[in-house]
Amino acid sequence: MKRYFPIIAIVLLLTSCNDNIFDHPQGNVSLGEVVVTLTGDDNLAGIEVQLRNTSTNSVYVQQSDAQGVATFTVSPGIYEATATGKRAKEGIAYSYNGASGQLVVTGSASLPVAIAMKTARVSQIIIKELYNGGCRADDGVTQFQYDKCIILYNNSDQKASLSNLCIGEATPSNAQSQNYNYGDDGKLTYEKEGFIPLWNGIWYFPSTLELEPYTQVVINVHGAIDNTKTVSQSVNYANADYYCMYDPESGYTHTSYYPTPASVIPTSHYLKAVRYGLGNGWALSVTSPALVLFQTKDIAPVDYISNTDNYWYDGGRYLQTWLCVKAPVDWIVDAVEVFSAGYKDSSVKRLTADVDAGYVWLTNYQGHTLYRNVDKAATEALPENEGKLVYNYTLGVDGSTDPSGIDAEASMKQGAHIIFQDTNNSSNDFHERAKCSLR
Repeated sequence: MKRYFPIIAIVLLLTSCNDNIFDHPQGNVSLGEVVVTLTGDDNLAGIEVQLRNTSTNSVYVQQSDAQGVATFTVSPGIYEATATGKRAKEGIAYSYNGASGQLVVTGSASLPVAIAMKTARVSQIIIKELYNGGCRADDGVTQFQYDKCIILYNNSDQKASLSNLCIGEATPSNAQSQNYNYGDDGKLTYEKEGFIPLWNGIWYFPSTLELEPYTQVVINVHGAIDNTKTVSQSVNYANADYYCMYDPESGYTHTSYYPTPASVIPTSHYLKAVRYGLGNGWALSVTSPALVLFQTKDIAPVDYISNTDNYWYDGGRYLQTWLCVKAPVDWIVDAVEVFSAGYKDSSVKRLTADVDAGYVWLTNYQGHTLYRNVDKAATEALPENEGKLVYNYTLGVDGSTDPSGIDAEASMKQGAHIIFQDTNNSSNDFHERAKCSLR
């Protein structure tokens, strides 16, 4: 629920008597040690642990040992650690994820870090694609952002039926914004309470969503029209099969976001909304949203969202601007955390590790989209895919590509069934694609 970062291996050949000092352009720098211990399961060997320097974006990778421990020797700085793995028990696939942020590493010191691994079942319905970054107008300069969409996909061979399905955005809306929800322990304050706070408003399907195996549904967020008539690099949403976020009665009336939908889209495909924050548009971040797909189980969405017992205020700031609704973690179907490529030194996670242990980078206003990686082994194992898979995928951006090499869209046009990767870690599960698959 994202792409692999380069593994950086540092081999230090030192002549100094102090093994924790190395040559640096600004003088000798003492190294610090980070000892990550994983907990929460009987078998935590072989879990991939990543340590990222939040200033330089350098990423270090280790596999946990038989005791669930991974040790890093790194230069001083502020780091975040994530861990992800996969196990199968009694025929059911589970993903294991954990994270710890804001780790201050000092020279010649050992920092113990305990990460409690969270367990999640692999979802039947996944976010296959998120197009939120906008594109350039035909003059090549003007930015256009009123054409966002989300594509959901049935990643299984069984028909999916989801009632009370909702879509929200975690707070703060931009990953690079000041985040007031971290405690002194470096963890999100709501992690121990088991929910994700969703900001401003929530959209929901007015009826049960049903998807056949290996099929998708397109949900327009903004601009449910043929946008290509005015911006050639944009997306045409004038399609009777598409859904759209359009509910002026909710208070979301911003005409740039919500022009009257194309006449071919049936009104039964209009999502409804409950707005509890300020503003007349659900402004899904154009740089770095944390998108959450969830169900309200046996409670009607409007009843749950409107219940003040489910309210929560970002950073304890009791103003309507910061009002959020709690989405219990065990209600979440899928989620993806996005970081902006323009803010690599200041992006901070909002989703807890049991929801999404990683993040995927996005360069906005280029027409790029975030696209889920193919599970190569699972897809190739389907007997019906023989002779239908297309390889040599070339649409990844700046070396960020689908590791499988399979061109999912071209393969599906050949009749192939694609199984996408789902480890609840967007760093592994997504990549930045050069253009939206709808173009």
